[in-house]
Amino acid sequence: MISTTIRACFPIAAQVVADKADEINKLNVFPVPDGDTGTNMSLTLQTVVREVEALPSDATMKDIAHAITHGSLMGARGNSGVITSQILRGIAEGLVPAKGEHATTADIAAALRNGVKVAFKAVRKPVEGTILTVLKDMSLRADQLEKAKVSPTEALDAIVIEAYESVARTPELLPVLKENGVVDSGAFGLATFVEAFVNAMQGRAGEVIDFQTTISDEDAKAHVANVVDIEINDDWAGSEFRYCTEFLFHADSPDFDEEANLRYLATMGDCELLVGANPDYKIHVHTNRPDRVLRHMIHRGQIFNVFVHNMDLEAQERTEGIRADKEAAQVIDVTPKKALGFVAVAAGDGQAEILRSLGVDVVVSGGQTMNPSTADILEAIENAHAENVIVLPDNGNIRMAAEAAVLSCESCKAAVVPTRTVLQAFAAMFVMDADASLEENVEEMTEAIADVRGGEVTTAVRDSQAADGSPIHAGDVMGIEDDAITVVGSDVAQVTLDLINRMQEAEEGDTLTILAGSDLSDEAFEALTSAIEEAQPELEIDAHRGEQPLYPVVFSLE
Repeated sequence: MISTTIRACFPIAAQVVADKADEINKLNVFPVPDGDTGTNMSLTLQTVVREVEALPSDATMKDIAHAITHGSLMGARGNSGVITSQILRGIAEGLVPAKGEHATTADIAAALRNGVKVAFKAVRKPVEGTILTVLKDMSLRADQLEKAKVSPTEALDAIVIEAYESVARTPELLPVLKENGVVDSGAFGLATFVEAFVNAMQGRAGEVIDFQTTISDEDAKAHVANVVDIEINDDWAGSEFRYCTEFLFHADSPDFDEEANLRYLATMGDCELLVGANPDYKIHVHTNRPDRVLRHMIHRGQIFNVFVHNMDLEAQERTEGIRADKEAAQVIDVTPKKALGFVAVAAGDGQAEILRSLGVDVVVSGGQTMNPSTADILEAIENAHAENVIVLPDNGNIRMAAEAAVLSCESCKAAVVPTRTVLQAFAAMFVMDADASLEENVEEMTEAIADVRGGEVTTAVRDSQAADGSPIHAGDVMGIEDDAITVVGSDVAQVTLDLINRMQEAEEGDTLTILAGSDLSDEAFEALTSAIEEAQPELEIDAHRGEQPLYPVVFSLE
């Protein structure tokens, strides 16, 4: 169901925008450099998430669209948040007429067309080189893909690339962006959300396209490169208007004149927006007299959730934040690089803490179902600040991204030790030699992980079958031995015991390292380790909290 897909993917995409809010904020120079676009977009999206999550499980697409419209309107913050709310409203309402179980390419194109229609109607003076431009370009690309009769999956991937291509072109359309060495913040925020949504929809949650690799034009690549070297704008004299004023408004009369009141807002400042439908509206304007705006509107209805921001002060905070980042980067740049550094991937705070204690310099968040991208790993290699860096991907699905990052790295010499689990990474770090060469360490660490046998316990999300062909039903607890499902049951502790016993019978190990997932309580973990000690008295047990999601137990035998 389309509604089910949106309910599953929207929170993931909203969280990606929240994670990138600071990055988006630093790009924010239009209409004023107040550094709040990422924050405002994130707050708007999170309100939608709460509204959608409150719906019953059988909610229709019409229900979802209403929740998105109402949630984004109520939660919209700032110019970017209000415009984002209208984009979301238009796209969601555009999906309501879709008839199939899954959105077709035609459905996607229709939804984007409606998004353009609603968003452009809300903005009196659309400016090229902003979030609206990216939305329009995405819609035009979707129309082309519909005519070409490509599959929805291919269409969505192409639309994501078009979004980033459009973002890269924004400095050519809006001079203030080029002057400040940035792309448009709202445009980048929208592309980030769309990409994260598509990735979640296609089972790539956690992956992020390397922005620059999507750009075909060399001049555009240069603009994208500038994103990471934002210029400090000390000479900004301030907008003609100082206060960003926004509030919710409930009209007293069914005859409330939207156009007349929007014209009044235009006389009081700029960036005026009045969106919604009688009686509920969201109002936004940049003005020097928020008191007059509020007084005018209070005579026509009720006002609430009032926010007044001093954009001069916010611009100063943005500038100081960028300056502090640059100064910190300069300190790092002059610090001599260490001879050997390590990067590893971890799926939980406990795993990350253990890796750092073993000498890993940079831990990348990721794992099963949330694979980090090549760009994420490349950034981590560079942040290790070493002449030589070893990458431990800790998951078979991440190995290719790690190898691509190593091949792309120009700042140091890097290599991959092909760890398939974080427990193999522990074993590899135990034998690392800081005084040995990169090649010697790779050889020793690769040999060390060969003797590590891994086990995982998780719950089936769909019907399947075990390695011996026996059936597995959704909700069953599965014991996985080196990627093969060999034990199936209904209890995490019992499946773990059965899996360990099976692996010990096949090849006896001396040491068991076991990590508790985020869903396994301390009491349950303690009971499990006691049961293992009783069943395998000769086995030395090293137990830790790994806090990995989805897998209540992971372990290794050596």
